[in-house]
Amino acid sequence: RTWPDFESRIFALTRIIHEPVPIKTRLLNAKGKTVLQMTDWDQLYREKETPWDRGEPAPPLVEFVEKQSLSGQILVPGCGIGHDARYLAEQGYIVHAIDISGTALNRARSLHESKALNLKFEKANFLDESNGLPHAHFDLLFEHTCFCAIDPSDRARYAQAANQILKPNGLLLGIFFTDMENDDGPPYPSSRDEIRSLFSTYFDTLNVWKPERSFPGREGEESMYLMRRL
Repeated sequence: RTWPDFESRIFALTRIIHEPVPIKTRLLNAKGKTVLQMTDWDQLYREKETPWDRGEPAPPLVEFVEKQSLSGQILVPGCGIGHDARYLAEQGYIVHAIDISGTALNRARSLHESKALNLKFEKANFLDESNGLPHAHFDLLFEHTCFCAIDPSDRARYAQAANQILKPNGLLLGIFFTDMENDDGPPYPSSRDEIRSLFSTYFDTLNVWKPERSFPGREGEESMYLMRRL
């Protein structure tokens, strides 16, 4: 290890220690990679650092809706800029989309809100029990890139929240990253065993399958789950 390299690392660490906690804290690990230590989603949307946003609804969702009919009121947690929510509303469903980023929601409203659509965007934290969402109200929850953004140690709260907001026999339709390799999330991958362990208390799993369509770069990484609340 050369002295300049060591000196630059000490300087970087000194800045981190003495400056106020930054929006995004990145430390150099032993291999020189950047590791996201803390995520401020609103800052990422303001800086347009949103590689998960592909500008269109998720292909596995479109594939499912083309083959199956849904009904009732749908909740989309972690909706981001709202492409999935808009697509569902365009199919005639009543859609309530939430996110913790005000910047993302402002962009979603400017892009998608229309008097012709039953679509509402609201700022809310899905994992917060006091988020104001009505209990046992929704017929379906659509999951896409919200669960994978949650630290695995905190994911039990997601299953609890889903159980809380869905009606009895309500459905959870989700795209889960079960075959993705990523040590430094988010996104955090999930295993089939983890999903079974987290959701089996509240849900029956009706079907699990690999979608035929995916965004480029996600082929083979995703599994679709259809679950029914007990």
